[in-house]
Amino acid sequence: MKQDTKKQSSSHTPANARLDGFIIPAIDIIDGKCVRLTGGDYGQKKIYNERPLEVAMQFQDAGLKRLHLVDLDGAKAGSVKNWKVLEAIAGKTSMVIDFGGGIKSAKDVEIVFECGASLATVGSIAVKNEEEFVRWLGRFGAEKFLLGADVKEEKIVVSGWSEDTDIWVYDFIEKYIQQGVQQIFCTDVSKDGKLEGPSIELYKSIIKKFPSLHFIASGGVSTMKDVDQLAEIGCKGVIIGKAIYEERITLQELTRFR
Repeated sequence: MKQDTKKQSSSHTPANARLDGFIIPAIDIIDGKCVRLTGGDYGQKKIYNERPLEVAMQFQDAGLKRLHLVDLDGAKAGSVKNWKVLEAIAGKTSMVIDFGGGIKSAKDVEIVFECGASLATVGSIAVKNEEEFVRWLGRFGAEKFLLGADVKEEKIVVSGWSEDTDIWVYDFIEKYIQQGVQQIFCTDVSKDGKLEGPSIELYKSIIKKFPSLHFIASGGVSTMKDVDQLAEIGCKGVIIGKAIYEERITLQELTRFR
């Protein structure tokens, strides 16, 4: 990795740009390839494209401004692995990229920003090592993190959805809003990758309780009707993956949300 990488560095991205873009397409990476899992199961993997940069360029050409990039190898290993993919996409597009998967140390955070991400996406660390995550918020700035709240029956789950907790999602969100976190996305793990529709009632409840939060929906989106409904209830963004790759939703249809 080039330690002096500056292309698309987060410091060059206007703060308000990190909040722009309702549609946030997702690229999940395993072995440098664009894949999707079903329900977070690595055994249910489908490769959609061996060149993630090509996919990102298609998103940019459609006028989409943000990208949700997930390092599934990193998530499994517990350290960032696919930073070269991030560096390539950041260097060749102007998309505002959030990158997650395997960010477990301050060094990982540094790598992610050096390689061009505007936001570091984290989840499990905020549950398992709250003290460390709060240090990151102070060191890098709370506005530089996208916090993931993965839930099962309104309780937080961690470690690639393999570990349940007793933490109520509302308590989790409130705690980190108080620490300055501005953007949170929530994935109902029972919905992810199944194209069965998003957890509308859960999201409505979260938005009602935290009206000033930049809340992003994730998981289950399968039609433009789902996208319209999420916009209607007040979501500030929606992460879409499998529905695009399975051509349930076309990039042309998404252009009206640019």
